[in-house]
Amino acid sequence: MTISSPTAAAAGDKLDSRVLKIAGVCVIGAIMSILDVTVVSIALPTFMHEFSAQYSTVAWTMTAYTLALAAVIPVTGWAADRFGTKRLYIAALILFTLGSAACAGAWSIGSLISFRVIQGIGGGMLAPLGMTIMTHAAGPKRIGRVMAVLGVPMLLGPIGGPILGGWLLEIASWHWLFLINVPIGIVAVILAAVVFEKDQSSPSESFDFLGMLLLSPGLAAFLYGVASIPRTRTVASAEVLIPAIIGLALMAAFVWHALRKDHPLIDLRLFKHKQLSVAVITMSLFAIAFFGAMLLFPSYFLQVRGKATLSTGLLLAPQGIGAMLSMPVAGKLTDKMGPGKFVLSGIVLIALGMGVFTQVSADTSYVLLLGSLFVMGLGMGMTMMPIMAAALGSLTHHEVARGTTLMNIVQQSAGSIGTAVMSVILTNATLSRPAAAMYSGALQQPGVTQAQLPDAVRVPGQAALADAFGTTFWVALALIALCLVPALLLPRRGPEIAHEDEVTADDDVLAPARLSEAEA
Repeated sequence: MTISSPTAAAAGDKLDSRVLKIAGVCVIGAIMSILDVTVVSIALPTFMHEFSAQYSTVAWTMTAYTLALAAVIPVTGWAADRFGTKRLYIAALILFTLGSAACAGAWSIGSLISFRVIQGIGGGMLAPLGMTIMTHAAGPKRIGRVMAVLGVPMLLGPIGGPILGGWLLEIASWHWLFLINVPIGIVAVILAAVVFEKDQSSPSESFDFLGMLLLSPGLAAFLYGVASIPRTRTVASAEVLIPAIIGLALMAAFVWHALRKDHPLIDLRLFKHKQLSVAVITMSLFAIAFFGAMLLFPSYFLQVRGKATLSTGLLLAPQGIGAMLSMPVAGKLTDKMGPGKFVLSGIVLIALGMGVFTQVSADTSYVLLLGSLFVMGLGMGMTMMPIMAAALGSLTHHEVARGTTLMNIVQQSAGSIGTAVMSVILTNATLSRPAAAMYSGALQQPGVTQAQLPDAVRVPGQAALADAFGTTFWVALALIALCLVPALLLPRRGPEIAHEDEVTADDDVLAPARLSEAEA
């Protein structure tokens, strides 16, 4: 029998003002959370100077946030069912805002890392909760459009983070990287309290404590091992293998546990929906390839072309512009035509743009590079959020919270793997070219800029390093092309409204009306 949320059932195909207001609040929270993953990256040298710490130590300001963000995601689905999405979203905003204020007042690198964990716990709940709230508000017939709205902060994070971080460090101090979240967080809490619909009480499932003790630490340990690969420059390192193996063992134990429990932390029975299973595979391959490649674009402009951080961020803007142009159109048409056609077209566009970067050199035309980024942005807008829409469109109203949690875990894990893989490939490609290794090593010396290097080091070094980037982009292109295989299985027609397996007495009374609504 067809199920739809009461508020969404009455709505037309267009996003009404109520849904747009809810979307606005969700986007504010998602932007704060995602920006804080990237905005701190630009401040790592500042932290080294301010706290007299080594790079390996200050890098934990990013790693601690990411691990806390990943570890809390599995609990979000159950907590949303137990406490209500509105209450939990407001609590997450408050925790994130308090964590931001604490980070701004950090007195040592250790305290900053600790406060970043608090920030990550709050931030990790914002994205899956936002997806759940918007999916419930809009209903399955408009899920493509709401996913397009939520795709905006996922693009602004990698592009806007370095720009915002560089600007704040130039005009103020590192404290404002975190202080800027405080007024925005307060406004978001007030708006969420006013705009979001009141939580409706429902019987809560028992909390899967064993599942939490297996999955959250397992996911964090695995991602820590993966994140250590670029630093160790090899997978065959105890620092990589030990946490990664422990993490995989814990996650394997969780799978065994979840398949035998009635109400597990993450319901793996969701994979009975073929559409969600295909979407998970497509998202995994896409996130590994695309998010890994997104790390390479700014590195190329910084290291090969010698651009400043702010200039690099601006050079990446065409990618965001392209995505913002295609994402609303793809979201609207996905609801009518299905995600399959758009995902396939988007992957082809990304592959075309990536193909240009496989031929990159030290003096490739900026017009060609920026045009390629724009084309990839168009493809990005037609790919990631339609994949999300395909996954969630197959779920019942009750399954949405667990489904968004699952998809966020997949995206976070795959993105981390992609970043590590591309970093290692680029590092090895650089070291295999003596001129590139010498040039890259010289740039890592304190206070040394590209202009200060002699031509005998700079010119061959730039050419060799550009060639190393081109080699790495070939790997990204191959992974993008591989996405076409599962994408062919995505639906190429409008979404099918999810069905409940069990029907209550009240549902029997309402069944004819709801069925006619869905058929209409």
